[in-house]
Amino acid sequence: MGKTIIYNAEIVNERKHWHGYVAFDNEFITDVGEGDPSLALLDSCEVKNDADGALVMPGVIDDQVHFRDPGLTHKGDIETESAAAVAGGVTSYMDMPNTNPPTVTLESLEEKNRRASDVSLANYGFFVGATNDNINTLLATDYSYTPGVKVFLGASTGNMLVNDRDTLKAIFSEVPAIVAIHSEDEALIRRNREYYIKKFGENLPVTFHPLIRSTEVCYKSTAKAVEMADKYGTRLHVLHLSTARELELFDNCPLEEKRITAEACVHHLWFTDSDYARLGNLIKWNPAVKTWDDRAALRSALIQGYVDIVATDHAPHLLSEKQGSCLTAASGGPLVQHSLLVMLEFVKQNVFPLDLVVEKMCHNPAKLYKVVKRGYLREGYYADIVVVDRNVPFTVRSENILSKCGWSPFEGYTFHNTVRQTYVNGNLVYNQGTIIKDSRGKRLRFDSK
Repeated sequence: MGKTIIYNAEIVNERKHWHGYVAFDNEFITDVGEGDPSLALLDSCEVKNDADGALVMPGVIDDQVHFRDPGLTHKGDIETESAAAVAGGVTSYMDMPNTNPPTVTLESLEEKNRRASDVSLANYGFFVGATNDNINTLLATDYSYTPGVKVFLGASTGNMLVNDRDTLKAIFSEVPAIVAIHSEDEALIRRNREYYIKKFGENLPVTFHPLIRSTEVCYKSTAKAVEMADKYGTRLHVLHLSTARELELFDNCPLEEKRITAEACVHHLWFTDSDYARLGNLIKWNPAVKTWDDRAALRSALIQGYVDIVATDHAPHLLSEKQGSCLTAASGGPLVQHSLLVMLEFVKQNVFPLDLVVEKMCHNPAKLYKVVKRGYLREGYYADIVVVDRNVPFTVRSENILSKCGWSPFEGYTFHNTVRQTYVNGNLVYNQGTIIKDSRGKRLRFDSK
């Protein structure tokens, strides 16, 4: 593309706001400055992008997506879902291992990376999945190119439920990387399910979902995991918190001082159980969307520092798969295209300050996973950059949804912001509604020391 400058911009980076510019040459940022760029700098740039006062920020890093590739690609695949990601300002993602086959061997891990190198528009990293019998694989994994180990404490695809005590002890005490957990107590889920079926029959509406996957289900599992992590010094990351009670298990010290961290997802910050009447199974996730009080507590914890990052748990299903009772409808939904818009809507509503959104979606994921040279607008860092029109509304419609599944729980909602452009490694990959497929993202690197 040649040296590019984005100027006349409202830049938000590292808790600072200023009017200024960002320049980059090929992959890397060369200049970040305040005010107007010098004539010499402007003349040195082949591409001059006048932002006209638009917001310019680092690209979003989403540490929890399910792009369904391989084996479940009728719902989504790396190519389609990475396109949805860059359309939403997400420049890097970390994909989960519950595919078909699951990513629980070194061979399957490298196959995913090869696939992404061919088709992914965004930068990528793939978790290796834990099972009850693959500890040797987890210990042999190269964590300088792998974000961590994913452990399902609740059932998932294939044999990925880890419930053997000796295996959990080995994972928590021996794995030299982040252990990221889906934290729900499987035995209690089954007990609750049997109770409600016995009392009300099997045709349970979705309103029973947060009763089956209850606060106790989440708290019991997370408390056990935190206890083990404390005992063994594990670098534990608890994905998609959904309850107020779990928050008492976490600290709000600076992220650099934590070994146990937490994530909130946009759907748990936006929806409550009162939305089931309107949206039904479209907002059925695991863990379940819960009460207004739970949502309020998660929002507060994000501000206070008990919750460290915001992600999506993007998990597309066909609409046909979202039909049925709460026992049969698939859990999960597409979110990666609209997560930044959701968080910027919170800014408009005075729920969160803008610098907090950038911190929790860009800086902190990079800091938590020690992503090399990403997550900030800094000289020498990769030019992963998003330009957002702050006063241009965007209405989610079926025709502008890029996820392969073709629907969104936000369909019909009008956000007050629009993602104008997304750059990945200095390449313009999304421009005012158009995906540009001339480049590919890179495999993320992690400082695993």
